[in-house]
Amino acid sequence: MDSDWFHRFAPAPGGGPRLFCFPHAGGAAVAHRALSLRLAPDADVLVAQYPGRHSRRAEPSLDDIGRLVDALASAVAPLCDRPFAFFGHSMGALVAYELTRELERRGMSGPRHLFLSGRAAPAPHGNGFDRLTTDEEIIARIRLLGGTVDGILDNTELMEIVMPPLRADYRALRSYAWRPGPPLDTPMTVLVGDSDPVVPVASAAAWRELTTAGAALHTLPGGHFYLDERTEEVAGIVRATLGSLAVSGRTADAV
Repeated sequence: MDSDWFHRFAPAPGGGPRLFCFPHAGGAAVAHRALSLRLAPDADVLVAQYPGRHSRRAEPSLDDIGRLVDALASAVAPLCDRPFAFFGHSMGALVAYELTRELERRGMSGPRHLFLSGRAAPAPHGNGFDRLTTDEEIIARIRLLGGTVDGILDNTELMEIVMPPLRADYRALRSYAWRPGPPLDTPMTVLVGDSDPVVPVASAAAWRELTTAGAALHTLPGGHFYLDERTEEVAGIVRATLGSLAVSGRTADAV
């Protein structure tokens, strides 16, 4: 299935859990293609395609986390017909967390599990690494973080395509203000690179304070985009948890 909001990179299995993936700032659905393929056919993986990039390039990007989450909540609603989980990397982790809270506010069933990758837990004082206001600051940050976008920073034509969604996403991050509330009752798996220049392991571990259901922490070799090199290892962690969701989902359906 391809839709405006979600892309599927592998055939959908007949059963099993569903995993929604949310990319990093400036990222498109293709960022999670490798993970999707490694999880097939054990899970139905749907990757978010934010407006303003790739197949949605003609649409204006959403530069507000709240508006993005509100739109995603409506897009997710008809797809919650089986046990599901969220996986978000970097900005996508924040989107996954706030989307879980939004579904709860709407009285909807939320994800059975949250996989939060490459992102510090939100806090009242905000995240200083998000306060980028100029193209020069954004480009310097992308060089620091590395990843696939880093390879096109010196290509003027490609940068004209890449910069609009990057600007919008960093505006969204800069304006985001965490609103304290009751902790989630959703279990979490937190993943972080051991040499991530903007996400100290302790800041990632702080996600544990935002759930009453426990949070497992996995520190993997690599920087902010450790996932590019450790996709198979991450897929194994995700697969093991999704397998337990599939079992619990069948048990619940049988009762």
